[in-house]
Amino acid sequence: MFSFFKKSGQAETPAPEQNTTPEATVPAASPDAVLAPQSLANAPAAALPEGPRRSWLDRLKSGLSRTRDQIGSAASGVGSIFSRRKIDEDLLEELESTLLMADCGVEATQALITELRLRWKRDKLETGEQLRQALAEVLENLLQPLQKPIDANTHKPFIIMLAGVNGAGKTTSIGKLARHFQLEGRSVLLAAGDTFRAAAREQLQEWGTRNNVTVIAQDGGDPAAVVFDAINAAKARGIDVVLADTAGRLPTQLHLMEEIAKVRRVIQKADPTGPHEVLLVLDANIGQNALAQLKAFDAAIGVTGLVVTKLDGTAKGGVVAAIARTHPKPLRFIGVGEGIEDLQPFSAREFSEALFGDGATQP
Repeated sequence: MFSFFKKSGQAETPAPEQNTTPEATVPAASPDAVLAPQSLANAPAAALPEGPRRSWLDRLKSGLSRTRDQIGSAASGVGSIFSRRKIDEDLLEELESTLLMADCGVEATQALITELRLRWKRDKLETGEQLRQALAEVLENLLQPLQKPIDANTHKPFIIMLAGVNGAGKTTSIGKLARHFQLEGRSVLLAAGDTFRAAAREQLQEWGTRNNVTVIAQDGGDPAAVVFDAINAAKARGIDVVLADTAGRLPTQLHLMEEIAKVRRVIQKADPTGPHEVLLVLDANIGQNALAQLKAFDAAIGVTGLVVTKLDGTAKGGVVAAIARTHPKPLRFIGVGEGIEDLQPFSAREFSEALFGDGATQP
């Protein structure tokens, strides 16, 4: 049975006319679908409370502390690479090793060290502090191509399909993304396309309650049908953004990868222009394995952007540099905590500053 959550006190919207060309295995909405009350379903959420709280850059720096310590860039750490007073080849070789240990990958590490060696000689750098500043600039330049925020103004509804392996933080990210778009003044609808894991549906409905947004779900059945129905409902209700969850799967599970490809095709049946964004959620803890996941999902569904989560729980944050060097896809959002505000649009400057900044953070 499909469950629809609507704005409290609002008249029920007539069911939209179904597309006549969906795949044969995609049923229309169940005739006994029910509408459960959900207050302020389409209303933008209030801004985050004002008052004393750390800025995003402060939280990002705190979240990246394990990666920063892995590289050895603690601002005043005794024995830190950057606390040395002289730059030489031994220092650069040690820095190369620590970048590899932070999962920057061979190609990105070689590119960073090559550029640092060039600047060392060209700009006559002498101290570890100067090297740290140069590394921050070089990393920012490497990551800059990934900094491409989502433009949700191009279509209405703007359909975002999310994919990823189990445990990457996909469903939680959807809840946080819903708040992000609400703070931009957009109405949001969530499609509980993970019909295999019952907890995923309940988790998404909880996020719907917290954000006061519509959630469309089904007890089991075909995930493509849920997403198809959600898009039609969004069109009928004038919703700005549809966030479609999908079941977690491993890239090696070929039959499940084909299933997620089917979800993408069905989205195109409901809206020939969609999906307008295909986000792959990656857990930073897996380091270099993220590249294999990215390549597999990109081949199956055409990934257009990334969400990297759990950067606060790993020393492998350098994987962002590896992605930039070997498989550059727009990094739309990064996450450094459990809070609803701890998922934010990616900024190359903020990221490099959080890793190699001098400790003077600004909002």
